[in-house]
Amino acid sequence: MRVLDGEQLLVRIFIGDSDQWHKKPLAIALLERLRNEGFAGATLFRGIAGYGAASVIHTSHLIDLSGDLPILVEVVEDQEHVQQLLAILDEMLTTGALVTMEKVRVVKYAAGRLSRPVVE
Repeated sequence: MRVLDGEQLLVRIFIGDSDQWHKKPLAIALLERLRNEGFAGATLFRGIAGYGAASVIHTSHLIDLSGDLPILVEVVEDQEHVQQLLAILDEMLTTGALVTMEKVRVVKYAAGRLSRPVVE
């Protein structure tokens, strides 16, 4: 297991639920790629509503149900891995997206017990 503590970088990647990478949901493809390349971890969040540069509101309300809800991918990493991540994003983000970065302080990074088998 890698050690991740002290001052690190938080990268937030805002994409759409309908974004694809090689006929696979972009968020899942990105998550799998980061895992395969040894990143410490990444988390996907599905938004219930949002809008971006085009000012089109995407929402989960039944009346105007969107097929493109917002997805947020968060990655906390060291500078070296963030540089690698930026190269990966240059390759994989072929549609609209927003990427932000900020310094964070990691207080604890530890694996928990596996309560169920990892699904591949």
